[in-house]
Amino acid sequence: MTISKYEVFYSVVELGSLTKAAESLNLTQSGVSHSIASLEAELGFSLLTRDRAGVTLTSNGELILKYVRETLQCNDRLRQKVAEIKGLEIGTVRVGTFTSVSSQWLPSMIKEFKSQHPGIEIKLAEGDYDDINQWILNGTVDFGFVSLPVTQSFEFIPLKKDKMLCILPNEHPLKHQDQISFAQIKEEEFIMPKWGNTGDVRRILLENNLQPKIKYEVVEDQAIIAMVQNGLGISILPEMVLLHNAHHVHIVNLEKPAYRTIGIALNSMKNTSPAARKFLSCIRSWLDRQGLLDC
Repeated sequence: MTISKYEVFYSVVELGSLTKAAESLNLTQSGVSHSIASLEAELGFSLLTRDRAGVTLTSNGELILKYVRETLQCNDRLRQKVAEIKGLEIGTVRVGTFTSVSSQWLPSMIKEFKSQHPGIEIKLAEGDYDDINQWILNGTVDFGFVSLPVTQSFEFIPLKKDKMLCILPNEHPLKHQDQISFAQIKEEEFIMPKWGNTGDVRRILLENNLQPKIKYEVVEDQAIIAMVQNGLGISILPEMVLLHNAHHVHIVNLEKPAYRTIGIALNSMKNTSPAARKFLSCIRSWLDRQGLLDC
């Protein structure tokens, strides 16, 4: 059984299509089908169910997916270590990220990293905090940008304390205050950032025994700002999000300062690939030079 069959199988699952997997691996679709059929024959059971909607894992396919992923990751780490010994740099780093990090940090980080390490590929998976924690847990990504708290089993590298601020429509009667109380927030229609079941804003409200009048729950930061701008409610967002995007809303401090701690979570620094360690070093270096590393 060759590793290439595992690569084909995992690519089909990851992309949800034999055709997309064939394009990604530079193979013909019949070649992909043959590889899957050969793997199924060797294992003695089917892995995928094919229909007009695409492909889905069988129950047996679900059972072995984790081990296939771990096998491929071990193989990739081996290739990277061999290349490192030879003085070469190769590999792929898979990173879980959320919107504000994707827009504010990663473009410049990746540009700098690629100029120094052109043989290493960076792949991004964007989601909410719950998605990223799950991706780290099951090994879909090498590490992920997250906000505290994280799963206890993870190693955590703190990077930045990001102040949380309240945003109001420009014509709101409370805009002249230096700060807003939680009692005042309670009386307003509230737009809740939907960043997972235990997002930063939910945590802050819970810590202050506040149940707001939630009018909308929204994932995208820009959509939240636009809704506040149009008088549909107030919200709470991190300073990092508002830095370049709050021209048409009014920003007010919370009566009790609150922060989110952004950092990187991973299963094990010891078992991290050479390529991932290089990117982690680049991240900290870039943040330090920008004056953003404060943890």
